[in-house]
Amino acid sequence: MLKALALGATVAAALAATAAPAAAEFTAPLPNDEMVIDVVAANGSGCPWGTADVTVSPDNKAFTVTYSEFTAQVGVGAKPTDFRKNCQLALNVRVPQGYTYAIASTDYRGFAHLERGASATQTAFYYFQGESHTSRSRHTFTGPVDGDWQRTDKIGVSSLSFLPCGEQRYLNVNTELRVNAGWSDKKKTTSMLTMDSTDGNLDTVYHVAWKKC
Repeated sequence: MLKALALGATVAAALAATAAPAAAEFTAPLPNDEMVIDVVAANGSGCPWGTADVTVSPDNKAFTVTYSEFTAQVGVGAKPTDFRKNCQLALNVRVPQGYTYAIASTDYRGFAHLERGASATQTAFYYFQGESHTSRSRHTFTGPVDGDWQRTDKIGVSSLSFLPCGEQRYLNVNTELRVNAGWSDKKKTTSMLTMDSTDGNLDTVYHVAWKKC
């Protein structure tokens, strides 16, 4: 299943908070042509084929990843392997001629139900194919928790990792959810961390920064 997606030119909102001199290189005229993204692979226990979707945001400022079976859990009803779920996406991103891009910030959303004594982590990283530079983040949750959650990662201008100009490489996006029962009673209760989207609100948004080559 290949999905061709149109992604309009943008500067991520996160850059607005940086000092003006450092952000100046990203204020040049932005490309008029569309960025096109093909989902070339989706692998992992958290995103069986067909359960991860990538769409363009209404304002064309980012691309959004939505999952429908991304839940890690322990306790009643959970299988021994359910405590950890992961998803690996490979995106073929084609940029307008004369421009390159970087991921400037990411909004992660999901739902957590953790009993007292249980804990969970959400880990994510993304990188261009063949590059050693990796942007990695880790968020920790401690029970008791019951409700929606959101975490935002912002990358400083000096740390942005841009696709080398003129090169075509996949953008690899990897995410992991992990739940630890701790001292909670997993024989009577269930703890979970999810990035599932049943109502369209629990998704991951990647904001893009542009730069002229």
